[in-house]
Amino acid sequence: MTYQINEEIKDKDVRLIDEDGTQLGIMPTSEAFQIAIDKELDLVKIAAASSPPVCKIMDYGKYRFEQAKRDKEARRHQHIVEVKEIRMSPSIGLNDFNVKLNHGQKFLKEGDRLKVTVRFRGREMAHTNIGEDLLKKFAAECAEFGSVDKNPKLEGRHMTMFLTPKHTKH
Repeated sequence: MTYQINEEIKDKDVRLIDEDGTQLGIMPTSEAFQIAIDKELDLVKIAAASSPPVCKIMDYGKYRFEQAKRDKEARRHQHIVEVKEIRMSPSIGLNDFNVKLNHGQKFLKEGDRLKVTVRFRGREMAHTNIGEDLLKKFAAECAEFGSVDKNPKLEGRHMTMFLTPKHTKH
């Protein structure tokens, strides 16, 4: 958000707030600006929509620095949800299935969305029900960590299902 500061404020009168938050009342902009200069601080318009506009006396450079620091801290603590993908074939072996299942559960525990895909090749297209059963079994095994977001859907030679985590890791 950009603020008007010092000479950029063109309003005739402003409501002035001191650096410690006390209201000094409504006065001409030139007088408010002079008060700010005397205190070696900046005059910043913080509420342009009100009538008259509200201006505050503050150290604008310090304010921007602290604002940037708060924004950086907020970005650091947010978790970007990624979509992880697991691919299988309808003829997957039990151990291979369990390995994929463990990976899927780990992704869900970490708070990521999961896209599970079964790829059909050749004559496997005649038995898409096997792939759908496989995806449903996968979802049932992951029910503790995530829930089905989009049910299995056949798109070309791929059947896809999405799982979302039940609770994100903090």
